[in-house]
Amino acid sequence: MPAYTAPLRDMRFTLFELLRADEKLRDLPGHNEIDAALIDQTLEAAGRFAAERIAGLNAAGDAEGCSLTAEGVRTPRGFKAAYDDYAQAGWPSLACSAEHGGQGLPKILRTAVDEILAAANTGWAMGFAVVNGVYTILSRHAAPELQAIYLPKLVSGEWLASMCLTEPHCGTDLGLLRTRAEPESDGSYRINGSKIFITGGDQDWTPNIVHLVLARLPGAPSGNKGISLFLVPKYLSHGESLANARNGVSATGVEHKMGLRASATCAMSFENAKGWLVGEPNRGLSAMFLLMNDARLGVGVQSVGIAERGYQAAVAYARDRLQMRAGLPARRPDLPADPIILHADVRRMLLTQKAHIEGGRMLNFWLALCIDQEHAHPDPAMREQAGELLALLTPIAKAFLSDNSFMDTNLALQVHGGHGYLTDYGVEQLVRDVRVAQIYEGTNGIQARDLISRKILNDGGARLHRLLGLARNFAGAQEATEMQLFTEPLLRLCERIEAVTARMARAASHDPEEAGAAGYDYLHALGHLVFAYLFARTAAAALPKQDGPDAFYASKLATARFYFTRILPEADGRLAMAEAGLASLSAIDEARLFA
Repeated sequence: MPAYTAPLRDMRFTLFELLRADEKLRDLPGHNEIDAALIDQTLEAAGRFAAERIAGLNAAGDAEGCSLTAEGVRTPRGFKAAYDDYAQAGWPSLACSAEHGGQGLPKILRTAVDEILAAANTGWAMGFAVVNGVYTILSRHAAPELQAIYLPKLVSGEWLASMCLTEPHCGTDLGLLRTRAEPESDGSYRINGSKIFITGGDQDWTPNIVHLVLARLPGAPSGNKGISLFLVPKYLSHGESLANARNGVSATGVEHKMGLRASATCAMSFENAKGWLVGEPNRGLSAMFLLMNDARLGVGVQSVGIAERGYQAAVAYARDRLQMRAGLPARRPDLPADPIILHADVRRMLLTQKAHIEGGRMLNFWLALCIDQEHAHPDPAMREQAGELLALLTPIAKAFLSDNSFMDTNLALQVHGGHGYLTDYGVEQLVRDVRVAQIYEGTNGIQARDLISRKILNDGGARLHRLLGLARNFAGAQEATEMQLFTEPLLRLCERIEAVTARMARAASHDPEEAGAAGYDYLHALGHLVFAYLFARTAAAALPKQDGPDAFYASKLATARFYFTRILPEADGRLAMAEAGLASLSAIDEARLFA
């Protein structure tokens, strides 16, 4: 696979010209000294680290994988040394509070860095994927004495973390979990139970691991209302007598996976493991949702990163691979055949990848800016708007972007033809690695149900109408005739989604399962609306500069046009399928239907 190059030019466009993030950050206390130069320097440093330090470990790490030894989980050769360099350079502290030793930089910058790292080596980057979410939970819900011990270690990168939710008998339905927590006289708890699919449940990078574990207290209510959250370290650090004592937590196996083989995904056993309550009893799931939503947004960032790596490989291959003539007269008569990048169908595949990646990057950065604004903007109305958009669009970022990324890596493989199916070119690894993104952190079907039931129907569509208002206001403000290609389809889609949502709400009021039947296709239609809004804004920014010396703007405009003419029409089909409702799925009972 060709060397990875961080897409800094497109990142700069999205940050500074589309979102004007450097200007908006100045309105936020604690971020008002952050400027474009600081952001540029950070991204350039991340790009160098990714290209020079971790990208080259990607294929070897996949081939070697992780293994369980008597000493614990062993990660691929070179991974620990790369992490040591990462931690010593201060990267873990990037977006953490200065109060705990962090640099206090904004979430939007952390998001851009995370995309670069995921693109270069996803398996390696998974080793610290949940640390920011764990940091957030502990900084908001843990007792001060726990914060004093654990937060500085996480911020410095000296320790890593995991989140332990899933059990062998339950996945997304956490109300079924059985792990128990028994109170001790010293205020701690003894945790007993088993967990599976735990990313970073054990590793050989750091001397300690901070596990956040969901468990039930004695007499707790059944279901989600009886779940509590506990901090369970691999090694105890409370008091001199317990210093460096091994806790009753261990990895019992390393999952054998289709992809992400370099990431330590563990089955875990907790046997009288000492832990401490985080937050209120029986309110653990609400606290854990901070981490889960952070992880869902992280899946969207990871998905764009992996797709970017595949796209770069596909473009490089398509430039070099000679195959037939792309029409007459010959485009490259100096060669025995034309490079396949000149063939229309190959361009279709490359442009589809390009549009999905650029649209996903715009969405990810926009949502990261919403997080920064929700947390720190001095205007309560701005905080509320940012929070509402974030809640509405999080399931779209997770599901729409991961579905697109799996399509895009398959297209990258297809561009390579038979060579893509071989391990030599590295593209098939990307297909395997990204496939789980549609599954973990709540399957994409679960995200669709969450979008409709909780984010739209529960508030009477208020969040949705805020999004539609943004799109309509933007379209209405455009005066250039050339913008009609973008604004007219955008406005039509707003009207169509509004009408379908109203009909879906009426159907769901009679049978809630109608939301489940419509959800997946409806989520995709709404994802296309978000992309259409962002690409229309891209077109408005690029149009005045398309004939200038920088070909970047002509490329941006061409990608926006491709999206509107060749991809956006999918939204109409998705809405038609969403409107089809439950009838065709439940015409006869399951025993007869699946006989």
